[in-house]
Amino acid sequence: MNAVEICAVLLALAYVILAIQQRRICWLAAIISATLYVHIFWQVALYLEALLQVFYIVMALYGWSAWGRHQPRDHSHNHNHSKSHSKSQSQIQTWTGQQHLIACTVVISLSLILGWGMQTWTDAALPFFDAATTVTALLATWMVTQKLLENWLYWIAINAVSIGLYLARDLSLTAALFAGYVILAIVGYRTWRTQWLRQQTA
Repeated sequence: MNAVEICAVLLALAYVILAIQQRRICWLAAIISATLYVHIFWQVALYLEALLQVFYIVMALYGWSAWGRHQPRDHSHNHNHSKSHSKSQSQIQTWTGQQHLIACTVVISLSLILGWGMQTWTDAALPFFDAATTVTALLATWMVTQKLLENWLYWIAINAVSIGLYLARDLSLTAALFAGYVILAIVGYRTWRTQWLRQQTA
């Protein structure tokens, strides 16, 4: 545990909380946190996790752009309007069962391939767990940018597995962060689902 990890944790928490509130600034917190985690994970031989952070940075830039496209363009001085201007106005979407089945099949297949490759050619720690969390996180991060409700369910699974992964590499603070992520993902799902239900009756 060090100052870099503490900063990364705080910014990562800020990202999730702001994402739950659908605040566009969440993507800026994500970019800085991911940049710090590239260094952290590389130092403890979680190479796929480190590369995943690079993907997070790219997706955060995309998320910033995607969420920005749905903001009001009228720059009023009204306080309430200004408040809404900082929040993405796009609709929350959902996937069909068939779409989830396809996504899970792809995730499992890629995880096995990547895990085998990392085990064979690198000194990666816990290669199959590392691969599974990495591949699933790639999908879930993209789902956040598209405002797919079920992204939070994927994050619950990823974060639960990640707790053990980070404890095994003596990243205790990051493990605690992911325990908090499980709770926040549950809150995020409930919050987004409430809005999605309102959309259906609007």
